[in-house]
Amino acid sequence: MPETTTIEATDEQLAEVKYNADGLVTAIAQDVENGDVLMLAWMNAESLKMTFDEGRMVYWSRSRQELWRKGDTSGDRQFVREAYYDCDADALLFKVEQEGAGACHTGARSCFFRSFG
Repeated sequence: MPETTTIEATDEQLAEVKYNADGLVTAIAQDVENGDVLMLAWMNAESLKMTFDEGRMVYWSRSRQELWRKGDTSGDRQFVREAYYDCDADALLFKVEQEGAGACHTGARSCFFRSFG
């Protein structure tokens, strides 16, 4: 198992994050080694704190209305290496080490495997 990296966000940084009306913020997972965008999901304040504290990606499932730690059922875990927030503080970017077959629930390495045209 890869080592975990915890993130030491300040209270001021956490207070800057802008959540939508449902209390959620978009979170992008990007492969730390090759820069591939792996997936986009949602986080609430609790899942963001858990992600920072545990060093593993924890998301909020809008369909199931529950927290989910990436890979607990599939084995395709994501380990945090770096964390950023955008200039408007309404989107998060995590550079992760992807373990297992891939990030997508379809089994694909990335959720972004379909192209237009």
